[in-house]
Amino acid sequence: MAESIDAVSLDMEKIYLGGKEHFIRTGCGSVSVIVYGDQDKPALITYPDLALNHMSCFQGLFFCPEAASLLLHNFCIYHISPPGHELGAASISVDDPVPSADDLADQILEVLNFFGLGAVMCMGVTAGAYILSLFAVGSPSTLMKYRERVLGLILVSPLCRAPSWTEWFYNKVISNMLYFYGMCGLLKECLLQRYFSKEVCGSAEVPESDIVQACRKLLEERQSSNVWRFLQAINRRPDITEGLKSLRCRTLIFVGDSSPFHSEALHMTSKLDRRYSALVEVQACGSMVTEEQPHAMLIPMEYFFMGYGLYRPCHFSESPRSPLSPSCISPELLSPESMGLKLKPIKTRVSLGL
Repeated sequence: MAESIDAVSLDMEKIYLGGKEHFIRTGCGSVSVIVYGDQDKPALITYPDLALNHMSCFQGLFFCPEAASLLLHNFCIYHISPPGHELGAASISVDDPVPSADDLADQILEVLNFFGLGAVMCMGVTAGAYILSLFAVGSPSTLMKYRERVLGLILVSPLCRAPSWTEWFYNKVISNMLYFYGMCGLLKECLLQRYFSKEVCGSAEVPESDIVQACRKLLEERQSSNVWRFLQAINRRPDITEGLKSLRCRTLIFVGDSSPFHSEALHMTSKLDRRYSALVEVQACGSMVTEEQPHAMLIPMEYFFMGYGLYRPCHFSESPRSPLSPSCISPELLSPESMGLKLKPIKTRVSLGL
């Protein structure tokens, strides 16, 4: 990890397909950020779920050609990893304090300030979706702390409440396995069930899918002590439901109907202002829609970005410099009172045929 107060930028093009990794020293330790694209473009930051990084949580989405063209044409991507979750990470010292969820949200601000970013688009999955939502609304004692820094939220199987007793107990079991046994086989199975539906996890008769096998291999590289630290923060997270009621940035929520966090996503949607939010339920899919069915995210994201004047490359030739221009679409889609016809705040099901 970097020892100085400045970031250490490492050229990792061969590993990251054109991206560069930066280690940024923050108030609660170093954090890895992989940057893809033209930094003059609007920024989109991502934050993965527990025990994952951008390779295991967002690779499927960015390897989907249509989605990649939409995102990379309009944004510079900043993949933020939870502390110690980046590829090749060493174990964080036991002397370092375990960060809280608020600490991780504050860390995002330090990342934005380091890169000189203003308001950004945010995309997160489950635990990562919670951290980004917390960044947008603040904790109960500091509501709307960084509201002006968030343009919009794309949340996949998000959380907003404090853990239920069932989740708390399950997380404690996972925590104990991490602490005493490390990234053992049983723990990996528990995590894979958290991420994916039964359809891709396989059974005695049906082999598990390639994406599950790839995720399993990537989990083997995680330092169990670092995953344990992130889990402690998530298992002690505050309830941010009240803050959602006054959130004014546009929010697009995806959730698989087989996700263990399906009810949490529905609860969060019910607390958001219907003028600024939309829910997309994906059939036969688990929590990690970005990997299991990334194609299902394309059309909703296209309509979502239209509200900011952003399009896929085929619609215009020059990359936008501002997330609020050009304004060559119908006025009602740009209106803050409307998300557009395709993003009305109703339960929407996306079939496997998309």
